Amino acid sequence: MFESNHTVTTEFILTGFMGHPDLKILLFVVFFAIYLITMVGNLGLVALIFMERHLRTPMYIFLGNLALMDSCCSCAITPKMLENFFSEDRMISLYECMAQFYFLCLAETADLCLLAAMAYDRYVAICRPLQYHTMMSKKLCIQMTIGSYIAGNLHSMIHVVLLLRLTFCGSHQINHFFCDILPLYRLSCVNPYINELMVLIFSGLLQTFTITIVLISYLCILFTIFKMKSKEGRGKALSTCASHFLSVSIFYGSLLFMYIRPSSFKEGDKDIPVAIFYTLIIPLLNPFIYSLRNKAIINIMKTIMKRK
Repeated sequence: MFESNHTVTTEFILTGFMGHPDLKILLFVVFFAIYLITMVGNLGLVALIFMERHLRTPMYIFLGNLALMDSCCSCAITPKMLENFFSEDRMISLYECMAQFYFLCLAETADLCLLAAMAYDRYVAICRPLQYHTMMSKKLCIQMTIGSYIAGNLHSMIHVVLLLRLTFCGSHQINHFFCDILPLYRLSCVNPYINELMVLIFSGLLQTFTITIVLISYLCILFTIFKMKSKEGRGKALSTCASHFLSVSIFYGSLLFMYIRPSSFKEGDKDIPVAIFYTLIIPLLNPFIYSLRNKAIINIMKTIMKRK
């Protein structure tokens, strides 16, 4: 099928950050610090929610699973990136590449669903407070959480199976710091049209569906808040939703720019800065965005510190 001078590629070289060899020690220290803080922050939040009975409510269950998925995202990307700063070959096998993308896609898809579930939870809590325990039962919370993981696994498997239909020949250099789907399409010597179409369909539908839930929920929340007569009630409701809405805006904005923009399949120069944002910075910020604005978590942390 291919000319004799074409060699089918089973290994890739991750060339991300190779253009700055003089900064490799500084970049290693910065990204290693980000990785440590991300893991401690997210896994600490998971442990706190698991240990404290007061936090076993739908909102905190969703938040704990979001923190778990942020940890998964960071674990999928950062260790290999840190290793490559001091690796001579920067090689990654095809199957390692598929595994890295699988866990990244799983984490990002589950995050989308969990953020939508959290928006619905806030809608019920603020707009239907008297019906909260019936509309947002623990059973429904568990079903929504499991559904997020199922959606993540299905979405990941679809794209991995479609990636395995491609053949990579010629250049085996991925201009990225991890195996993302778009740089792999650019290396394919088989037309990735079907794959690109599936990304637009599945990612587009998933993001449209979840962001619609988020927007409708927050529109209803805003209308309810504006109707409140008490300034204290307004402030409390806005404070409850502000951290979640900030996280949603940052996350959806970066993903839409990365995967849904018209030129995303052809242009690779903007991949790395945006990818750093949604794979490293957002998992780093989320524990602080939610914890520092949450009085219940802060009070429990103070109690634990006093016990120590």
